Amino acid sequence: MPVLNRYIHYLKYEKRLSANTLLAYSKDLDQFRIFLDETGFHAGIHMADNSLVRYWIVHLLENDISSRTVHRKISALRRFFKYCEQAGLCSENPVDAVMMPKLSRRLPVFVDEDAMRILFEETSYPDGFPGCRDRLVLELFYGTGIRLSELVNLRDCDIDESGSFIRVLGKGLKERIIPYPPGINGLLSEYKALWEAEFGSDKIERLIVTDSGKEVYPKFVYRLVKHYLSFVTTVSKKSPHIIRHSFATHLLNRGADLNAIKELLGHTNLSATQVYTHTSFNKLKRVFQQAHPRA
Repeated sequence: MPVLNRYIHYLKYEKRLSANTLLAYSKDLDQFRIFLDETGFHAGIHMADNSLVRYWIVHLLENDISSRTVHRKISALRRFFKYCEQAGLCSENPVDAVMMPKLSRRLPVFVDEDAMRILFEETSYPDGFPGCRDRLVLELFYGTGIRLSELVNLRDCDIDESGSFIRVLGKGLKERIIPYPPGINGLLSEYKALWEAEFGSDKIERLIVTDSGKEVYPKFVYRLVKHYLSFVTTVSKKSPHIIRHSFATHLLNRGADLNAIKELLGHTNLSATQVYTHTSFNKLKRVFQQAHPRA
C-alpha cells in the first residue's frame, strides 16, 4: 500500500479523524505529491527534504494562496512526516527546519446579543413544519454552540428533554454532553408533533430533516442559517460557525469560566478557546473609551 494511503488509513482508524478532516489532509498531501512530480522528484513524497518543502511554500504564495491556507497545508505535511519518522520511513521531519510565512491573528466574528434576540423574538418564520424546523436549528446552534457536522448528525435519541441536554460526537469521535436552554423543549415537542403529522410513522434516525422528510445535509443547513442571519446582521460571513462564535463570546462576556466554555465547545486545548478573550477585551475597551472621562 502506498505510504499516503497507509497514512490516511492510520488517521481514519487509529486517530479517528472526521471525514472532513481526512478529506482536507488527503487533498493537501496529494497536492504536494503532484507538485513533486511536476518538479521531477519521483523518489516518493516521504523522501522530500526541507528545500522541496520551502520551494512548495514559495510556489503556493506566488500563486496567491493565503498565508493562513499555506499554514494549514504545511501543518498537514508536518503531521505526515512525523508519522513517517515514527514508521522509520524518514530520519527527520523536513518541515521543522522551514520558516513559515507570517500569519496575522484573526479574531472570531460574532453576532451581538441584541441581534440574536431579534432573531428569536421578532423574526417571522414560515408556518408549519419548515418554520418550526428552521427555528429549532437556530435555537440548537445558539443554545449549545455545536458545530454544523454535529447538528447534521444529531439523532432524536441524543436529546434528553428531562435533563435539557444533548449528547454529540465531536472531532475524533469524542462524546460530550451539552446543556441547552429549557425553553427549547417546547419547540422540540412542537417539532415532533408537526413531524408526525407531516410524515406519519416513517421516522428516520436523524433529528433534523428537510421539507420532504429526508436527512439534512451541510449545505442545506448553511443556506438556512445564512437566510435568517441576513435579517439581523451585516457580518460578511453568515454561517453556523458564526453562531458558534456568538455562543462562546456571549457566555464569556457574561462571566462564564473559560475552561467551561472550552468543554462546551469541545476544544482539545485551551489555546483554541482563548481567542474569545480578545473579543471580550475589545468590548471592555470600547466601554472604557466611552465611559472614562480621560479615555
